[in-house]
Order: sequence, then structure tokens, then C-alpha cells
Amino acid sequence: MRAAGDPVTPYLQNPERATPQQIDAIKHKYHLDEPNYVQYYYWLNGIVHGDWGISQITKDPVLDTIAQKFPATFELAIVSTILAVSIGIMVGTRAATKVNSPFDQGTRVISLVGVSIPVFWLGVLLLAVFYYYLGWAPEPGRIDKQFDSVPTPTNFYLIDSILNLNWDMFVNVVAHLVLPAITLMFASTAIIIRIMRASMLEVLGSEYVRTARSKGLPEKAVIRKHARRNALIPTTTVVGLSFGGLLGGAVLTETIFLWNGMGRWSAEAALNLDTAGIMGFTMVTAIIYVLANLIVDILYAQLDPRVRLG
Repeated sequence: MRAAGDPVTPYLQNPERATPQQIDAIKHKYHLDEPNYVQYYYWLNGIVHGDWGISQITKDPVLDTIAQKFPATFELAIVSTILAVSIGIMVGTRAATKVNSPFDQGTRVISLVGVSIPVFWLGVLLLAVFYYYLGWAPEPGRIDKQFDSVPTPTNFYLIDSILNLNWDMFVNVVAHLVLPAITLMFASTAIIIRIMRASMLEVLGSEYVRTARSKGLPEKAVIRKHARRNALIPTTTVVGLSFGGLLGGAVLTETIFLWNGMGRWSAEAALNLDTAGIMGFTMVTAIIYVLANLIVDILYAQLDPRVRLG
């Protein structure tokens, strides 16, 4: 990041009018005149004490910017994850129980297409078809301007609309979420379908499933209680990693749909060599990856009683 641009610029009110004395004072104050490994030490020390630097884009502390923009990205990622998991598990399970059927063949084609289509291309395609040509989707953004006066204390618009009992706002927020959520979830859904199908095929051939069938249990009970629960273990790992990956995909998705979240902010930070902003986004993404994997490990114990956390 130090090689990408001048780290002093974000701290200057008017970079064009800054004097050499002002620049030297800022370098000394923020240790920017010291070697990179020393700067990295002070950056880590600032992270621990809540000083993540100042974003050149917003001119505000990075933590304040993250607190403002994180709800938008998290709301989009949560909705996309719920859709991806629900559709992926359902379709993957059915494809495995109807192996080599037309449904299974179609599912395999769709999942292959899903992991092959670039996120930015799909987003532009959906926007062109459903907004510009058909006019079915609202304009890009999180919400229509007519709701700007509605209080949004949490900045989670779905929650805020419910808190305000404003159902018109709720419908409007959902309408704006549809296309970005589909764009963001498409690749994750395809991966979950493939993993779930493969896991189900392996489980359906196991001895305890054959034993359950030999006892005369209904096929739905065999699938729901015996097969699908065990097949969810490897799928859970993919879901945890996919959730972290959704934040990376949000960079392109939010830029295309003018979504005022962390992804769009990080894209602007990269284009403007905003070192503090990029480092802050990277740190938040890393933390979420760690938390997602921790939750996955906890879910293992719930899905498989043989797993014990030490």
C-alpha cells in the first residue's frame, strides 16, 4: 500500500496548498517518515486502540466510515446468504435424489454456468434487462429518495422500516435488494448445489441409509432425518467460506448497483489510493472470515454429535 501512493494526502485538508512544513509535520505525527516495518507496528497499535486512520474518500476516521457503511453491506450479504443456502440445499438435495434425471442434468448445467459467469457481467446484464429495458426494477441504490426523511437509526433499512412501521419503505427496500442479492448469491448458490449434491450422493450410498430404508421408513423421513443432516457437514464449510467471499463480491456488485456500502467505498478507495480505507476494509473482511469459520466449527457439533470441541 505504501508503494501505491502518498500516505500523507488523506491527512491534508487542501493537498494542493499544503506547505513542505505541514507535510513534514504530518509525517512526523503519524510516523510516516520512518521505515515501513515501523509504520506497520504503529498501524497495528492503532488498530488495537481504535485508531484505524482517516479515509481520504470520506475525510472521516476509518472506523466511523465502517460503522456507517457496514450495515448496507452486511444486509446485502445476509439476504444473499439466506437465499443461496435455501436454494442451494433444496436444489442440491433434490438433484441427488433424482440422479441422472432431467432435473439433475439441468441443475448441473446451471451450477456450471453459475460458477463461470463473472459477477460484474451478471450484474450489468440484470440491470440492463430489468431496469433499462423492462422497467420492472427500481433505479440503482438502496432506497428511493422519497424515504430519505424516514429515520434510520440502525442503517439496516429492512429493520428500520419495520421499526417505523413503514411498510411502503419495507417493500421499496426489498425491491432494491432483489437484483443485487441475485447477482451476489448466484455463484455461491451454484457452489452449494454442487457440494450438496455430491455429499448427498455419498451419504445415500452409506449403510445407515440402507438400514433406515430396510426398516420401512418413508423416503422423505430417510432423506430429511438421516441423509440430509449428514450431507450438510461439508456444505456448512462452503457456506462459511462463501459468506466471507460475498464481501469480496460486494465490491463489484455495490459499484454496479450504486449500493452505498463497504464494497463501493473500498472500490473508490482503491481508485483514489486511499491507504487507510483499503487497509480498514481488508481488516474487516479478515475478521469476518475468522468469525465465519468459528461459527462453522460450532455448527459441526450441532450437525454431528460425534464432533466435540476441545
